[in-house]
Amino acid sequence: MAELVSLVQRLEVAVSRLENMSGPGGSAGESAGGAVSAYVEAFDEIVRGPLAQYFSLSQKIGGDVLKHAEMMKQAFSSQRQLLVTASSSQKPSDAVLTTLLQPVSKAIQQVQAFREQNRTSPQFNHLSAVSESVPALGWVAMAPKPGPYVKEMQDAAMFYTNRVLKEFKEKDKTHVDWVKAYVSIWTQLQDYIKQHHTTGLTWSKSGPMASASAAPPSAPAGGCPPPPPPGPPPPPMDLSGSSGGGGDSGPDERNALFASINKGADITKGLRHVKDDQKTHKNPGLRSQNAPVRTGPKPFSSSSPSPRPAASATPTRTLPPVLELEGKKWKVENQEGVQGLVISDTELKQVVYAYKCNKSTLQVKGKINSITIDNCKKMGLVFDDVVGIVEVINCRDVKVQVMGKIPTISINKTDGCHVYLSKDSLNCEIISAKSSEMNILVPNDDGEYTERPVPEQFKTIWDGQKLVTTATEIAG
Repeated sequence: MAELVSLVQRLEVAVSRLENMSGPGGSAGESAGGAVSAYVEAFDEIVRGPLAQYFSLSQKIGGDVLKHAEMMKQAFSSQRQLLVTASSSQKPSDAVLTTLLQPVSKAIQQVQAFREQNRTSPQFNHLSAVSESVPALGWVAMAPKPGPYVKEMQDAAMFYTNRVLKEFKEKDKTHVDWVKAYVSIWTQLQDYIKQHHTTGLTWSKSGPMASASAAPPSAPAGGCPPPPPPGPPPPPMDLSGSSGGGGDSGPDERNALFASINKGADITKGLRHVKDDQKTHKNPGLRSQNAPVRTGPKPFSSSSPSPRPAASATPTRTLPPVLELEGKKWKVENQEGVQGLVISDTELKQVVYAYKCNKSTLQVKGKINSITIDNCKKMGLVFDDVVGIVEVINCRDVKVQVMGKIPTISINKTDGCHVYLSKDSLNCEIISAKSSEMNILVPNDDGEYTERPVPEQFKTIWDGQKLVTTATEIAG
């Protein structure tokens, strides 16, 4: 009997809490008394702990670091609002969920955009560390493995946090503590996810269905109203009535037209004969007279006396240059006329991807996994050792120089490629497809190079059993 009474009391407490949450005093999971769910409280511990410490140290550093920290604080605030909503509501449809995730998504984009806008900042390494790892807040949409996703984003920031440590280790301990506090945010977030959201964001099973109104407004009040609904379709054309306000003349004109057609060959009797002296092709002098001459339609002409200016071509959007390590990939993008690009802190597991670089030179030091040059023009590449492959794709007028060893070089859809081999790389394989003007330069004993063209023209014959393809002599 005592167990039954205890069970009834627990049910009454649960019902009371649900009523408080759904009543006018509650707000998205917070009851009238201010109570929140256990996992919201656990998230608040991260906010009050490492996030607060990171923000305090950012205030000491100041400058762009402080501005970035304020954005991060707002991003965590948006995520807390989402957690509060999830703690008191059931999981909604995908469309509503997308709306609920928008505040967090916009906060992440704002943090990343600030880094891109301040590439010349003296605190760029700090900004990059935050920008590379802030996508970790997107764990709420990364079911069923949100924890490993946060770990991956934390690792992406390690390159820049190590740079901060290397620069300030002997200069200013504040920056060292800043790195430790910032890394601690993601470490504790992983522990938090493992405990409360192992396979994804946990939603309430008994609350009301979450609605888009639970998300903070993404635009200020008083913005542009939604467009009005489309008007009714136009009435159908009346084919039985008159045409264009001509009164009753419509049927008469049609009857006259059909009567003329029914004349047959007699329809030409009404035409007037034109004499030779009235024909302009036999009397050029008639063309200079001011008599109106009917001409054919003039395409793209304007009725206004002043010609309308031609529409200007859409301006090409210039993207900012990029030279950074993203996870295990070095990104070299949109470099224009830069001759001193160097990647020196390399590891065997890393790759290099150069994209849309023009009139630039890139040097890769050390041993690396692979290198790809994509859509580059007049690009120069110098590297030491590659254990995998070097790919040249969609390029024009590029030069590749091997200083150490390389097993394979692939050239695809490229016009103009010079490959300078070293003595240690003479056994490498060169694979080409849909490319032209390819030359391999082989080193001599005196240090000079001998240039050899790669065949572009081939001859294929049937030998009775299979196709046999050989390079033609004219192709070299």
